[in-house]
Amino acid sequence: MEYNISDKLKNVHGSAIREIFDLLKRGNIISFAGGMPASVTLPEKQINAILQNIISKYGVIECLQYESTQGKALLLEQIKTFLLEYKSISAELQNMIVLAGGQQGIEFMCKAFLNKGDVVLVENPTYLSVLQIIQTYEGKAVGVHSGSEGLDIADLERKIKEHKPKFLYVVPTFSNPTGGTYSLENRQKIAEITAQHGVMILEDDPYSQIRFEGETVPPLKSFDKAGNVVYVASFSKIIAPSLRIAVAVADPAVIGRFVIAKQSTDVCAPSISQLVVAEFLKNNLTEHLKNIIPIYKEKRDQMVKCIEEYFPKSFIYDVPHGGMFVWGHFEGERDLLATFKEVVDLGVAYLPGSHFFPDGSGKNTMRLNFSNATLEQIEKGVKILGEYFNR
Repeated sequence: MEYNISDKLKNVHGSAIREIFDLLKRGNIISFAGGMPASVTLPEKQINAILQNIISKYGVIECLQYESTQGKALLLEQIKTFLLEYKSISAELQNMIVLAGGQQGIEFMCKAFLNKGDVVLVENPTYLSVLQIIQTYEGKAVGVHSGSEGLDIADLERKIKEHKPKFLYVVPTFSNPTGGTYSLENRQKIAEITAQHGVMILEDDPYSQIRFEGETVPPLKSFDKAGNVVYVASFSKIIAPSLRIAVAVADPAVIGRFVIAKQSTDVCAPSISQLVVAEFLKNNLTEHLKNIIPIYKEKRDQMVKCIEEYFPKSFIYDVPHGGMFVWGHFEGERDLLATFKEVVDLGVAYLPGSHFFPDGSGKNTMRLNFSNATLEQIEKGVKILGEYFNR
């Protein structure tokens, strides 16, 4: 049978990461392609203890019944404390909605504000799933040049004037894919320029608590004087991805639109997941972060050491101060998308950087994830990559 697919989906391609995960299921491959937390950092004992007592503590209705679309008040109160302590963001209940993962915040932003043909500005390169979601809602992603300090402010202002975008999407702290962090001054200027031109910002923040060194930089949301910043914090990387819990913080009028978007998507986030995260934030998070950050730092250090030892000197990269990724490029015309399958046949996977560019450029770039491989796998995998690229 021939299916008449909707205009919204017929030209949308599957996620490159999900397709690569399927490829990796054949086993015996060292993967630097995904962005999963390390298995050893998943708080098995703490979550198990919470789950053992959760129904007796809160009751069957609270745990197993539908919940308010905006989220459980108990969790929102814990998130309010978390935001103030860890993010320097002051929020009230009417400023927040619990999401089923941070990516749902991107979807709701598009669902609430994008019409066919509308432009969304993104950092060049950007998180690849945002490109897929924008395309699903028949919008157009336009890249803004970026550097070591953050967005190119002149290019941002020029593209705001040229495209009149609905919003700007950014990951300012330990960016996916680059691992970079915007400077304080860059954040202030982004907030000022977007407010001046009436452009909304979607600030995505899954990684900022995984900091290895350097001073904490406040989120863009803390410079929001016009109510144009929608801030999304996810607990997938710092607690556990399968709980599918995140929060959006915004003006109550925006939260109202997100509530409507969620009602027609999944009604509410799972009640048990919300209670687990509430308990974890209250009793476990501080100690958990102290335990996991050294683990990720050791993996980062191992990958950097091995890149220095085994990779060609033509590979240019930055050392991230946190997060889960090393981003780099080869000088010259090397096509890392074309070589990907050859490298997988050698038993290693990376993520070709062209997936992260709205225009498909960046053929000589790659993202290497260090969070989910062991130290031994990092050395073995980087050595294999180095030997291949040295040829």
